[in-house]
Amino acid sequence: MPNETDAPALAEIAFCEAVLAKGGLNLLTETFQGVSSITAWEHYPPGDVFDPASNSQWFYHCHPASEGSVEHGHFHCFLRPHGAGGPIHHLLAIGVDANGRLLRLFTVNQWVVGDDWADAQTTIPLLARFDMQMPRPSYLVNRWLTAIVVAYEPQIAELLRERDRVLAAHGAANPHSVHEDRSLEVLSEFLVPGS
Repeated sequence: MPNETDAPALAEIAFCEAVLAKGGLNLLTETFQGVSSITAWEHYPPGDVFDPASNSQWFYHCHPASEGSVEHGHFHCFLRPHGAGGPIHHLLAIGVDANGRLLRLFTVNQWVVGDDWADAQTTIPLLARFDMQMPRPSYLVNRWLTAIVVAYEPQIAELLRERDRVLAAHGAANPHSVHEDRSLEVLSEFLVPGS
């Protein structure tokens, strides 16, 4: 369950989804504005979205369609604590279906996103700094992503701790290569109830 003590974040999620739905839109139609064809692995919008006030960053991408998969793709959320030219830390990925409905939250190994590695103890405080207030590609998508991070912060923090436990268990023999181990991709996940 989301952080029930954060009713404003839950209301923000519902508000963003409702406003988009009134116009026959959803998170993905907004993310893909102006895109004529969607290509697996490409970042949308091109060049990612970066908020210079909060140093938050995100992109959306999808994998090649696989049989039986409900997930269309996912938003990868990052924070650059020292600004656009500084280190970038992956906070989480947010999986959605083809209508932009939230399915799951998950973490990935470093090789997946090529970020500057930070352990859970360092990354968890960065969650509170993720705040997307940019007009493009859609203010509502940006606010929705921010509200997801706020509403599910306890679950995300636990996902980051679990990520570190998985890596520690697999990296005991060779800690320097565990972040590049291609057999370790998704390290922890939270399936959103009702998805």
